[in-house]
Amino acid sequence: MTPDDLRARLLHRDGLVLIIDKPAGLPVHAGPGGGPNLERYLDALRFGLPKPPSLAHRLDRDTSGCLVLGRHRKALAKLGRLFSGGLVEKTYWAVVAGAPPEPSGRIDLALQKLSRKGGWKMVVDPAGQRAVTDYRLLGAADGLAWLELRPRTGRTHQIRIHLAALGCPVLGDPVYGPAPGAGASLHLHSREVALPLYPSRAPVRAAAKAPPHMRAALAACGFDAARDAGGPTPESLLTPPAAAV
Repeated sequence: MTPDDLRARLLHRDGLVLIIDKPAGLPVHAGPGGGPNLERYLDALRFGLPKPPSLAHRLDRDTSGCLVLGRHRKALAKLGRLFSGGLVEKTYWAVVAGAPPEPSGRIDLALQKLSRKGGWKMVVDPAGQRAVTDYRLLGAADGLAWLELRPRTGRTHQIRIHLAALGCPVLGDPVYGPAPGAGASLHLHSREVALPLYPSRAPVRAAAKAPPHMRAALAACGFDAARDAGGPTPESLLTPPAAAV
């Protein structure tokens, strides 16, 4: 990634925050073995400030879409209060294998981190931390479904394990899917974020277009990539029936 590449992914900029469209496959932090990571490139987003911005939250390596950065210490402290207080509205899109039992609903399953030889994973455990995700079905076809998801808590891998527990794992999930290590890339996208930053103004909103690796599966479920301007209204992105074309 070049500085110009990263700046081209900027969705919102003001005095406190930046919101970028994170590409799938790029971790936000360096792992134990090093390698490319988002933090390595953040100096390109200083825009005249003495220090680069910092992460206000996290996305998994293979999750694409809206990622919030604080531009300085006070901004990060304010964002930290918003995220920890559950005041940030986050909307995700996922393409899943199968379909949920109802067209909309709430998944309320506590999660716990399970350490094991060679790594760790999250598991459903009544003794764990409460985790809540609301979902809505936007389209379905050929054994796939397109879901809108609104996590009400912020647990690690929350959406991925909640959907697996519901019987419709995220397409391409190497950990919680039915065939670890096989199939497509992870089809999970941070579509939109809304930040109530300023008391006298509407929340700051940004939306990220569907990433290239998800478009074919989304199109099979009724998504119209030609109409996708990164907006929040999925109804406008549904392919019209043939008779209306």
